[in-house]
Amino acid sequence: MTIDDIAKTEASPFHAGERSVQERLGVRDIESWAKRVVRDYLPAEHREFHTALPFVIASARDENGRPWATVLEGPDGFVTSPDPRHLIFQARPGHGDALAGAFVEGADMGILGIELATRRRNRVNGHVLVDDSDGISFAVDQSFGNCPQYIRERAWRRVERVTNIPAVRSTHLSARQTNWILCADTFFIASGYRGKGDSPTYGMDVSHRGGDRGFIQVLSDTEIRFPDYAGNNHYNTLGNLLLDPRAGFLFIDFGTGSLLQLSGRASIDWDSDDISEYTGAKRLITLQIEEIVEQPYALGLRWQLEADSVRSLRLIEKIPESEDVTSFVFDARDGGSLMPFKSGQHLPIELMEPGLNEPIRRTYSLSGPPNESTYRITVKREPNGLASRYLHDRLEPGAIIQCRPPSGDFVLDCSECPLVLISSGVGVTPMMSILHATAAEERDRPIWFIHGARDGDHHPFKRETRKLATDRPNIRVHVAYSRPRPEDKLGTDFDSEGRISAELFERCGNQQAAQYYICGPISFMAAVQEALLNRHVDPDQIHVESFGSAGGLSSLQIESASPAGR
Repeated sequence: MTIDDIAKTEASPFHAGERSVQERLGVRDIESWAKRVVRDYLPAEHREFHTALPFVIASARDENGRPWATVLEGPDGFVTSPDPRHLIFQARPGHGDALAGAFVEGADMGILGIELATRRRNRVNGHVLVDDSDGISFAVDQSFGNCPQYIRERAWRRVERVTNIPAVRSTHLSARQTNWILCADTFFIASGYRGKGDSPTYGMDVSHRGGDRGFIQVLSDTEIRFPDYAGNNHYNTLGNLLLDPRAGFLFIDFGTGSLLQLSGRASIDWDSDDISEYTGAKRLITLQIEEIVEQPYALGLRWQLEADSVRSLRLIEKIPESEDVTSFVFDARDGGSLMPFKSGQHLPIELMEPGLNEPIRRTYSLSGPPNESTYRITVKREPNGLASRYLHDRLEPGAIIQCRPPSGDFVLDCSECPLVLISSGVGVTPMMSILHATAAEERDRPIWFIHGARDGDHHPFKRETRKLATDRPNIRVHVAYSRPRPEDKLGTDFDSEGRISAELFERCGNQQAAQYYICGPISFMAAVQEALLNRHVDPDQIHVESFGSAGGLSSLQIESASPAGR
């Protein structure tokens, strides 16, 4: 299908270039969904979002037709929205800005509202109605939200603006500007396309790009390149560049409020061997720089320099572990490598529930080996649990969620000492990661794995645990079922009947040298800690990680092995 053929499609929210890229990459099914989310007005929540921002990123063309991106900022309330189809900005680019004087009546204008502290963003494309003493009046042609992928989380503050520092123009990057770009983890790209006639799909656009520091490569003092990863499949920027390769890049020095604006011509590398140099990259985009504008201390805003990173994960496997516990295995949405984690750490995740303005944020222990290229979390379905019900009932392979880096200090702090891992119920999840790590060790330090479950139906990782201990005489497993079923086999499925008993700890060898890791309900952990302290175990050798609600501290007691039903 040619671009001309695609251009004949009616009522599409995408212009010919965007549809051509979608066709090339096999995502044309995005159009039916996009028709529901790409609007010609701002919904109420988007109006509230934009009017609460301290700054927006804006794009337009200069008098020579070159696209640029800049920052419009102002005091609280500098953005207003008199109705769903209009925004008014009480701000203009500063003197010396590449877009000074560009926002004239009729000019195409792209807006990116982005809140770095919460990673929310919303794009609006349209045109300038009026630029006068009342501000820039902007009419909406298209509005749509973006996912928070790759946005670096940063808090901001206001400072007194530094004035009377002139902008510097050049055509080649200086050594300092080169280092600025090489150290950047965020930039913005302006692009646009206007075909014949009139269409809401035409005009300027500005989008966000982010990655680890160093993800942008400086090829020379007039050429930079960055990898393009998986996104929302709209391909607005790529579609624009396919038909009009002119582009503008904007870099913000978050510590000084300085701006570095570049404009030139972009080329897209779809399939060369160079792409493999960037793990997970789908394409490479190179900008041949034609003009540079640097504005020192241009903004009255500052942001924290070190930013938290967020990754998008794709669910690749959903594994039932027991009657009410399921494992979820994720890889990186962009195909890249995931941040490594230590066994015992947890993963903060975010789930987008339709109808909620904010994501559901939860933290779950990583239950898989720490040396694999995936993340595995294991979750018990709680009847009243918003997140657990969403995961169990609605999340299927292919679904995308967001995560922050793994964290937590429930990790091994010794490499030679004996270990006693004690868990109850779904508290087994971090213990599985620790067991995987220790089973892969070459050393033979003593390891006890003690777990309490109700019965075989409520015993996650039953086979996986035994398999890890196979051929490892230093690893001993003991499972206690409090209410075993008739079909549960003593000596195969479980090792003792009743709750975890204090006598089990007597079998763990040299208690004085061991490190104890405990995870489960708070009442369970309190009872286990009390039993260990009564046996004169040093408190510094006891490590805990809680699951679930506190309940009554006396609701579960450490007891001797007892008959069924007790």
